[in-house]
Amino acid sequence: MKYQAALIVVEDIEKSRQLYEKVLDQKVKSDYGENVTFLGDFSIHQKAHFQNLIQDRPIIQRSNSSELYFEHDDLPSIVSKIQNLGLELLHGIVEQPWKQQVVRFYDYDKNLIEIGESLEHVASRLAKQEYSIEEICKITYLDQQTVKQAIQKYS
Repeated sequence: MKYQAALIVVEDIEKSRQLYEKVLDQKVKSDYGENVTFLGDFSIHQKAHFQNLIQDRPIIQRSNSSELYFEHDDLPSIVSKIQNLGLELLHGIVEQPWKQQVVRFYDYDKNLIEIGESLEHVASRLAKQEYSIEEICKITYLDQQTVKQAIQKYS
């Protein structure tokens, strides 16, 4: 068996597509009309069509039982775009126990989206805050070579 993709249901596929393409910078892999798959293998599916496929069972919005996860190293700019679209933040930028900064928000259909800085960016940020390489490895679970490369990449 081979895993293929995650799928979320959306009311207005064109509006949602704009969010994922223009704000979250995703590229379309396949467009089947009522189902659009992006590179990275997640799909948005038109609610009316999908509901028919699942024999008219209810689709529950804002369940918080799953999320789509993206990475971007400039979270303030993304938060600004999200707020300009009038989308609801679950929370602003917060720091996870492993020091990664993330933001979570709901897309137009109340699907939960998380955007976090890359762990390499975290490593570089921690180095600038004078954490040792060993401390960064312990906090982020990254190996020393990855931490050293991240520090060099972001310096």
